[in-house]
Amino acid sequence: MTKRTSAKYKIDRRMGENIWGRPKSPVNKREYGPGQHGQRRKNKLSDFGTQLRAKQKLKGYYGDLTEKQFRRIFAEAERLKGDTSEMLIGLLERRLDAVVYRAKFVPTVFAARQFVNHGHVLVNGKRVNIGSYRLREGDVVEVKQSSKQLAIVLEAVALAERDVPDYVEVDHSKMTATLTRTPGLSDVPYPVVMEPNLVVEFYAQN
Repeated sequence: MTKRTSAKYKIDRRMGENIWGRPKSPVNKREYGPGQHGQRRKNKLSDFGTQLRAKQKLKGYYGDLTEKQFRRIFAEAERLKGDTSEMLIGLLERRLDAVVYRAKFVPTVFAARQFVNHGHVLVNGKRVNIGSYRLREGDVVEVKQSSKQLAIVLEAVALAERDVPDYVEVDHSKMTATLTRTPGLSDVPYPVVMEPNLVVEFYAQN
């Protein structure tokens, strides 16, 4: 299984933040953006720039979703009753690749999508190979039997850099995870500040 490092680190550099909290992020050494003009990009952002940055950061965090994918999730969040920004976070966290990542079955959200796409994951006993598959509360995600001893899985479980959040119940001895509830913004262990309210403002004005 290949590892995509350049893309995720480029997102970190572009944002000037270590958005996944990983120890190898280049932002830990240099906070400016990529490219020859990266060090000069420190101008104060306009309201539009601030909103766009918030959207790009949240979109990038979940494996750099396409604009079309992210816009569709946002439109769904808008239709739900309640705070749109909270609904957006809930929908993103219910993605199968997000739960595989939260359960520490793999080290990164990029690896989670690839892990799901390659057919290593079961949902309620049935194979699902679509990273965007929407889980419901109570759904059980399991690493299939023949994949439980893969090096990437064993390494991820041992990672000390992040904890499993309380809305995902995990049994690493069986390699199973249950989504116990839909989280809100304050429940999600983002290493950096996420501002979904600014994402709502961005789409309201553009």
